[in-house]
Amino acid sequence: MKAGFRSLRTNQLERLLQPLLPAKGVSRPLRGWVRAMREATGVTVRELAKRLGKAPSVAAHLEISEAEYRITLGKLRDAADALGCQLVYALIPKNGSVSELADARVRDRAAENVRAVEHSMVLEDQAVGGVERKIEDETRHLLEKTSRRKPRR
Repeated sequence: MKAGFRSLRTNQLERLLQPLLPAKGVSRPLRGWVRAMREATGVTVRELAKRLGKAPSVAAHLEISEAEYRITLGKLRDAADALGCQLVYALIPKNGSVSELADARVRDRAAENVRAVEHSMVLEDQAVGGVERKIEDETRHLLEKTSRRKPRR
């Protein structure tokens, strides 16, 4: 992906994810969201099955598969619909923002490049040290290089 488009996409994702950030610390109920919502709303397994157009055993299996992280998104969406809920699905960085996640990737690439060069220099008895400073310089260089690029038309 071109740097200009990547930057645009990063900014779009940051805006899209902003309202979801408070949910980041919410833990999933032990037996899953489907069962928790079903029980909280007083819906029986039999009634959920009827809403899904499935047998009660299928509805029970659906709850179990969600609790065990084996459910498909499609089936989870169907269960949410049957319970009068909306499925909210997103990937949110564990730490920091999307930009910081992208910058960390650039830093990892810079570190790999610098360490490879430093290793060659050591083998040739020409190492000069200051690897961390060089990594930071290379990271800055790569970030500046990608921010200067303009998308082609």
